[in-house]
Amino acid sequence: MNGEDKGLIQWQGKPIVEHIIQHLDAPLEKIIISANRNIKTYERYSKNVICDAQDSATKNSQAGFLGPLAGILSAMHTCTTPYLLCVPCDSPHPPENLLNNLWQCLQLENKKSVVCHDGDRLQPLFCLISCQYKQLLTEFLQQGRRKVQDFFNLIDPAICDFSTQRNHFDNFNRPEDMN
Repeated sequence: MNGEDKGLIQWQGKPIVEHIIQHLDAPLEKIIISANRNIKTYERYSKNVICDAQDSATKNSQAGFLGPLAGILSAMHTCTTPYLLCVPCDSPHPPENLLNNLWQCLQLENKKSVVCHDGDRLQPLFCLISCQYKQLLTEFLQQGRRKVQDFFNLIDPAICDFSTQRNHFDNFNRPEDMN
């Protein structure tokens, strides 16, 4: 997106972050926003704005930009509930009843995490994950591993079918995706 902060890109008259918050079935005081820049702007939307976990193993100068798993790890440390609902910042219209449907699937499968499936592929950044995975995720990142799918393969999540809401996983990776 030409280096722009995806969550703050204007779409249909408001920043993408506003669209996401509007569609979540979570109390505003429970929303945690993981951001590595424009912190003050994001604080307009949540009092819980955090930066990515630091990579103490590599001492990388880009430590604040380690990808989505680092943001998930930081959110786990801030989360006040046993589970963390994750939604990516570039999908402005998350599935309806996301939290409730993921919770039901988690309970039915008796697992500690659950990810969405859009009918074609997994959407692991739309997930409900136990905060008990903090240590495992820390170790995963300290090993220099960053692939979201690899981490979720490791924890063996339940898979929740959202194929009837396939278009809710559309994301904006290029300006032309916003049309």
